[in-house]
Amino acid sequence: MSESLRIALAQFDFPVGDVGGNASRIIELMHEARDEYGADVVLFPELAVSGYPPEDLLMRPGFLRDCEQALARIATEAEGIVAVVGWPQSAGAVVYNAASVLRDGAVAATYRKRELPNYAVFDERRYFDVDPDAGNCVFELNGVQLGLVICEDLWFPEPLAATVKAGAELVLVPNASPYERGKHAQRDALLAERSRDTGAAIAYVNTIGGQDAVVFDGASVVADGDGTVHPAAVAFTEEMLVVEYNPASRSFMPLRWIDDGDESMDALAWRSVTRGIQDYCRKNGFGKVWLGLSGGIDSALVLALAVDALGADNVTAVSLPSRYTADLSNDLAVEQCRALGVTLVTVPIEPAFQGLMQSLAGMFEGQAVDVTEENLQSRSRGVILMALSNKFGGLLLTTGNKSEYAVGYATIYGDMCGGYAPLKDLYKTEVYGLSKWRNTVGGAPVIPPAVISRAPSAELRENQTDQDSLPAYDVLDGILYRYIDQEQSREDIVAAGYAPEVVDRVLKLVRISEWKRHQAAPGPKVSRRAFGRERRYPITNGYRG
Repeated sequence: MSESLRIALAQFDFPVGDVGGNASRIIELMHEARDEYGADVVLFPELAVSGYPPEDLLMRPGFLRDCEQALARIATEAEGIVAVVGWPQSAGAVVYNAASVLRDGAVAATYRKRELPNYAVFDERRYFDVDPDAGNCVFELNGVQLGLVICEDLWFPEPLAATVKAGAELVLVPNASPYERGKHAQRDALLAERSRDTGAAIAYVNTIGGQDAVVFDGASVVADGDGTVHPAAVAFTEEMLVVEYNPASRSFMPLRWIDDGDESMDALAWRSVTRGIQDYCRKNGFGKVWLGLSGGIDSALVLALAVDALGADNVTAVSLPSRYTADLSNDLAVEQCRALGVTLVTVPIEPAFQGLMQSLAGMFEGQAVDVTEENLQSRSRGVILMALSNKFGGLLLTTGNKSEYAVGYATIYGDMCGGYAPLKDLYKTEVYGLSKWRNTVGGAPVIPPAVISRAPSAELRENQTDQDSLPAYDVLDGILYRYIDQEQSREDIVAAGYAPEVVDRVLKLVRISEWKRHQAAPGPKVSRRAFGRERRYPITNGYRG
């Protein structure tokens, strides 16, 4: 029996579709693991060659050929180290989510994923097949029997149990598992259960980085054969992690392992959103961002997130005062920009709004003022912000939160304008909580306390507050969380103590606002039920449960 086995876990970002770039990086990291850290084996994340999730790229034969050629290129470089690399394997008319064992310059074995997730953000059954004839993947290295399963396989007992029955004492698990609140504890409990039940040690590597509306957090982890789960690696940060495996005790000793210093819910959510902003901009060619800064809580939080993600020099805030904007709103916007070192420009919307009103005067004559005029002000802001983004370059961030998107308290083609929505999966109460948390770390407050304490308002009519149109946010968010995240029925929500008439009103607003959400910008998922890929309801829908 070998005295030990050195394992490297390559917790890195492999962008979707960048097959050539991913292959080059895998080769570079493979050599780094061998030459700098003396690793015997290096484990890469799920579908590292293609990036995850490649979605309908998998329906392009040319893309699959490129992935196959990339894997062959990587294999030729696997000398002096064993590498486990994930890739989409085309086999005639079917495609498998596969991981190959590369050694001595060739592909030594290939494992095909058995359990294909088809829930939440996952659509694997649309793209991949399961091979009913595929066996387990167990291979020997330095006297140690290593097994291989992929991501979702770990969440079912049979794949790991079968792999251990075939002789594996240490199981490698490549993953592409997106971040969501509370998932770390759930994952650690699973690893403890699997290792205890089978006696196998587990090395779990997770990819990182933002990909449209999902953000992968890394937070790779190892578990000893007795069920002891070691502290997770740092989340949202690229690292080459190295551990020593002791076959006698089936246990790990960290050699190069950066623990996560703060795994609190707010800290992880903050890092998830900032990583989402950073990667969406970087991967889509945006060097800077714009946002409308109102002096309210939502835009103030987006500004702080954007600065943390991109740096103050790459963020421009735009004040868009109307006839109803309070002096305090303007003052707070100035105060925050000064504190953060962000450029603030001011463009009053009155001329644009008056121009639209004059154009419509003939049609509107004799009609009472209503929400139309409010929406025209919001759309005037949207036009101005998009014009600045077009003229000077950069991505426009929109500032709406999950509560507003849920009930339609947002103006389509107005304050919903923008290419990325950082707060899209944060309820209003979570916006307040995250703002307060951020002000407690890193020195001086990044959000003026007066912004947090004042009553929220769209400032589109005299003395307007959000609660003129909506229930109190703690009530609203309580109903929304039960209905959206927990998928409770009306009866369940009423039984929880909410007034029936309020529940009926809120659920109706959610239903009739679906069309707006279908047109909304993507934003980073932090919950188990985010709008977009994870919650896809029909616009035309007669169900009232």
